[in-house]
Amino acid sequence: MGSISKKHRMGPIEKQGVVQAYVMLVPTVAIVMAIVLFPLIANFWISFKDVTVSDLRTAEIKVNEKFKKKPAKVGDISQFEYRFNNFSKSSQITEVTFKDIIPYGLKVVEVPNDCEILDYNLICDLGTFKPKEKKKLKFNTVAEKEYFINKEDPKNSKPVVEGNSENRILTLDLKFKNFIDIFTSPNFFKTIRISFIYSLFSAIGSLGLGIIAAQLLMTAFPGRGFIRGIFLIPYIAPIIAVTITWGILMDPFFGTINALLTELDIIKEPISFLQVTNTKINILGFEFKFPIALTFVILFESWRYFPLAMLFILARIQSVPSELFEAAEIDGATPTQKFRNITWPLILGVLFILFLLRFIWTFNKFDDIFLLTGGAAGTKTLTVDVYETGFNIGNLGSGAANAVLVFLILVLVATFIIKFSPKE
Repeated sequence: MGSISKKHRMGPIEKQGVVQAYVMLVPTVAIVMAIVLFPLIANFWISFKDVTVSDLRTAEIKVNEKFKKKPAKVGDISQFEYRFNNFSKSSQITEVTFKDIIPYGLKVVEVPNDCEILDYNLICDLGTFKPKEKKKLKFNTVAEKEYFINKEDPKNSKPVVEGNSENRILTLDLKFKNFIDIFTSPNFFKTIRISFIYSLFSAIGSLGLGIIAAQLLMTAFPGRGFIRGIFLIPYIAPIIAVTITWGILMDPFFGTINALLTELDIIKEPISFLQVTNTKINILGFEFKFPIALTFVILFESWRYFPLAMLFILARIQSVPSELFEAAEIDGATPTQKFRNITWPLILGVLFILFLLRFIWTFNKFDDIFLLTGGAAGTKTLTVDVYETGFNIGNLGSGAANAVLVFLILVLVATFIIKFSPKE
């Protein structure tokens, strides 16, 4: 007799529990939205806007007031001059109005167009100001007896200008201009290539050094704990301190590396390793350009972050039962065979995770390259380009578009690595 499956129906208490669970998730979802999704969506939005840093400020009219030919007696004619300037390069200001108080005893000879005088209050409708537009307002006044009695200074009252302007970031005017400018830039593919080379070889270098360090620290010897602490110094040391140290070591005038290479007759003249883009090398008749600055930046990145890989790999190896290695030794396995047949398969999953993390972190890295080379000498990556366009130049839209490009590249790379990584 076959069993009959029935659709499960939730009772009132179970439904109430489900509702309470969803309600308790609301704060978590809201926090994630606020911290992660909102900045991401905002960055995507700005990437389609042709905006600069100046567009973050609300556009306003600046006014400069001048009072010419101060009257000395009754009947003297003076002149008021107002200069209005819309300093915004991209936003227009509409429905602009202007107000000021004319000193008592100064009679306006001819009221300007679109202006009126109400009990010595000058009120004007200036209309619309286009981006960077300037306007002037002039009129003459005649001094009366009351002016000399009150002796009121015209500059005691500050002119007031009001108007309406739209925030360009919040408008629906979306364009692909920023992305078109990026892809048509003559240095775009070079920057992409440098970013991938820097991230790929830095990740591989840190993992390689991490494997070697983990293998060395697996052997018991006096002072092993102290050596482990020494190995962590590159990772925990302040970035400013280590970049200054590397800069001193590679200085062409008093750097240690140049001094050693010169003494050993490897080089004839000191080399500015962080300022020279490349040099020609001839091996067996084949001549090619060797990227000096980029190579040393990669070496720095590998050295600085190998302790993280070392800790992960060391933890994974130490979790392996020692009986496996002892059995391999009894069978006469060499260290190379033990590593290839036991250690490597066990740490392969950890290596994929570390490679993914290191590639993402390195691709997003800005401070290391910026402090070492400033993005010069063939080391300019996409993140340096984001900084230069978004902050140095002040083009927020282009900087955001570069950041979006970085995000999309990392999503594709992460998907590719995860797809081909060991499933376990």
